[in-house]
Amino acid sequence: MTTINQEEIQKFSKLADEWWDVSGKFKPLHMFNPIRIEYILDRTTQHFKKIDKKFPFKGLKFLDIGCGGGLISEPMCRLGADVTGIDASFKNIKVAEIHSKKNNLNINYLSTSPEKMSEKEKYDVILNLEIVEHVEDVDLYFKSCAKLLKKNVIMFTATLNRTFTSFVKAIVGAEYVLRWLPIGTHDWNKFFKPKELEDKISSLNFYIKDTQGLKFNILSQKWKRSRDLSVNYIITSVKN
Repeated sequence: MTTINQEEIQKFSKLADEWWDVSGKFKPLHMFNPIRIEYILDRTTQHFKKIDKKFPFKGLKFLDIGCGGGLISEPMCRLGADVTGIDASFKNIKVAEIHSKKNNLNINYLSTSPEKMSEKEKYDVILNLEIVEHVEDVDLYFKSCAKLLKKNVIMFTATLNRTFTSFVKAIVGAEYVLRWLPIGTHDWNKFFKPKELEDKISSLNFYIKDTQGLKFNILSQKWKRSRDLSVNYIITSVKN
């Protein structure tokens, strides 16, 4: 059994060289990053009662699954976290390693998937950001995540809702009209309604602490938090 979807891996491997080009194919993720970092920072510092302003994640072990070129792994490391970034694409991992070394960041990058990782290694925070819609077996994926977490620690899961609005905005708008993403980046049928993911996560002895929408403002060209879960949303769950 595996969570790796080879077709999806090929798709992102082809784009690997563009991860750090802010005007390239991953421009939408670069625009998305500030709100993701802000949300993770808020929830993590609240949960672990962290007060160090410079290195609020000091002493915490992070696992960034589907890390790509390291767009989230690097800021987490800069905030003091001990980061392991994993990705099934070897090409993505090589790009991430080169970029982190260039920036003198000590990040442990591995080309693997969560079900292949040793359960002896436990983490304080797991990041599943824009990954679950690309995996092969979502139930196995979350089971694997649960085994890699300590008790009373947190997991962030960000993805896209399966709604008419998300089809119009994330597929037609982002891929076909604005050309923000290569056509075929997403398969609407693989999107999840928040309740579907919350149920899967809760069944593994987690409780859902927060589910928040993330919305793009066309005028300001910035993302903000929202109660609207119809397109992008992020779930904070805590392992009992």
